[in-house]
Amino acid sequence: MASRTTGARRASAVLLGILLVQGNPLCAQSSGTFGQVSDPGVRHSSSDGGSPIALPGMGSDEMSFFKDGLARFIVVEAVSGGANNGLGPTFNSNQCASCHSQPYVGGSSPASNPLIAVASAGGATNVVPWFEAPNGPAREARFVQSNGAADGGVHDLFVITGRADAGSCAIAQPDFAPAGDPVSGEGGNSNIVFRIPTPTFGAGLIEAIPDSTILANMAANAAAKSQLGVGGHANSVQGGTVNLSANDGTITRFGWKAQNKSLLMFAGEAYNVEMGISNELFPQERDETPNCQSGMATPNDTDNYPAPATTVPATAVLSDIEAFANFMRMLAPPTPAQPTASTQNGRAVFANIGCAFCHTPSMTTGTRIASGSWRVPSQALSNKQVNLFSDLLVHHMGAGLADGITQGAAGPDEYRTAPLWGLGQRVYFLHDGRTSNLIQAIKDHAGQGSEANQVVANYGVLDARQQQDLINFLRSL
Repeated sequence: MASRTTGARRASAVLLGILLVQGNPLCAQSSGTFGQVSDPGVRHSSSDGGSPIALPGMGSDEMSFFKDGLARFIVVEAVSGGANNGLGPTFNSNQCASCHSQPYVGGSSPASNPLIAVASAGGATNVVPWFEAPNGPAREARFVQSNGAADGGVHDLFVITGRADAGSCAIAQPDFAPAGDPVSGEGGNSNIVFRIPTPTFGAGLIEAIPDSTILANMAANAAAKSQLGVGGHANSVQGGTVNLSANDGTITRFGWKAQNKSLLMFAGEAYNVEMGISNELFPQERDETPNCQSGMATPNDTDNYPAPATTVPATAVLSDIEAFANFMRMLAPPTPAQPTASTQNGRAVFANIGCAFCHTPSMTTGTRIASGSWRVPSQALSNKQVNLFSDLLVHHMGAGLADGITQGAAGPDEYRTAPLWGLGQRVYFLHDGRTSNLIQAIKDHAGQGSEANQVVANYGVLDARQQQDLINFLRSL
């Protein structure tokens, strides 16, 4: 975490930047030099498309659980049979790794949309929704309202109807018309909003950051943040200050609106919502049409209790969602590119114009266990610097990015500050994947009611070289 001296210098630099921008910050943005810079595009490395990288310092037991979780993360699910837990009846994809694969397993949406093939896999008769373009991101759909009442939940894209392993199941696919732009997802049915997959790299380190660290960072540089119009709170209700779990009052931190508390919760929700597989956290089927259950008991995914007097590996006892959580927990954070003169200058610009007030460069984990005895803290997770570039709080992002959905204490235009590590290797940006251009993503941070307006305005009055250095820095992450 940055020292208070460093923070004070940064705040002074930001305030100097603010003096450059007078009047309406959106006007300053439009009169800037956005057209003179370019996004160099996705940063490729030798690890792209390769095997996931485990956290350094892991013990042998942690590595075993990591490998087991990875093996399950890449399984293609069927409706029933074998090692599968029962796809559907409604689902978005048939494999965790299909959507979390850029630049390798555990990441975000790949350049080529995997859901095009999933729609008809196994003989299914689904129509590919208009917002799932072959050259666009994998998107999930949420309805703002249903039957005149607030909704906000995921409405799965596909059904198992027609699949060879689905028997007589004959439920209808949802209607997502009218259509809009298939690549950006904009236009079309105004009741439908989208989310793209969040990368899971370094997720165990994020999970291991103490609440007290997040709260201390939230309170730091309060005057300078106020000058910029930057607020932010945790997705929680803790004396009105933070995004907190409604169950135990601690800070939630996973998902676009920081709606999930833990990696286990994140995995359990995704298994049920994205693949239609009920589990011990979400034990009821989302669709209980009798002839669409394939005769399986619920929940579909449970711990695998061994028969008496049977010896099995510890990993074999775990449910899938526990294995998924272990994989994500031990997945290493992205490796940034080697610094250059341009990216080093860009990092200074990033701090000086105020980006770092929300995209906090680093925090530190506490003492943490991953598996095995609680008496022996994990060397891979404990007391580590986490260069996530996020404060893990939710912020108002204005009318232009608002999705009209409230989750916990995160309102219709509020989102968690997206961690920027690995940004250079991502293809799609913002919660709905509306753009692949990093400069456009920065511009989209500005809008009526956005806490980022002044920061975007500060960016707009930089000269072209400084803007390009900032873009190069972001793509180096």
